[in-house]
Amino acid sequence: MKVLVACEESQAITKEFRELGHEAYSCDLLPCSGGHPEWHIQGDALKEAYSPRDHNFHRKYDLMIAHPPCTFLAVSGNRWLYNKDGSRNEERWENRKKALFFVKQLMNAPIEHIAVENPISVISSQIRKPNQIVQPYMFGDEATKTTCLWTKNLPLLDPTNIVGKGERTVFKSGKSHPKWYADALSKAKTPEERRTLRSKTFPGMAKAIATQYSEYIINLNQQ
Repeated sequence: MKVLVACEESQAITKEFRELGHEAYSCDLLPCSGGHPEWHIQGDALKEAYSPRDHNFHRKYDLMIAHPPCTFLAVSGNRWLYNKDGSRNEERWENRKKALFFVKQLMNAPIEHIAVENPISVISSQIRKPNQIVQPYMFGDEATKTTCLWTKNLPLLDPTNIVGKGERTVFKSGKSHPKWYADALSKAKTPEERRTLRSKTFPGMAKAIATQYSEYIINLNQQ
């Protein structure tokens, strides 16, 4: 299969598809950090997703996994929609509008099989509810990271190895966060680095996505 992993610089999922023998490419505005620039397309993910058919009228990709940036989509950012005086933060509202439009374009890309991944976000209320919500601890990684999947022509993921939910860290404010998330906040030196660390795809989930989605599509095409 030909697979596009949109908005991925880590290549976590791309490498899992490659391990299975598929022609997978990560695509992001940033250079890749996964060690395989030969599998990375640095550029506009939408442009790549909407690539025209080849001379045999075949679409360029069979499957797309997309990770649109959640900065303006996550419900945790709702508090920034209004200024301290109660007035609307118009720039923030406009950024949310653009982010939602980007998600809609990804969902409507001319690719037969699509999965869009995001945390709990306004995609659920403004576009549609997710087909599935999963956690890393369902796939062998002791951590919590609520992950929503909006899919097209793909099955629900089956848990592969349910383990503990992982450690949590309590901050001075009294708020509790998963330890992996707290570590990311403490290690990051810039907002950009913090966003990259927060968007981490856990190995077990990456493997489940690559294995189960590819098996489903291959079996479907053999029928």
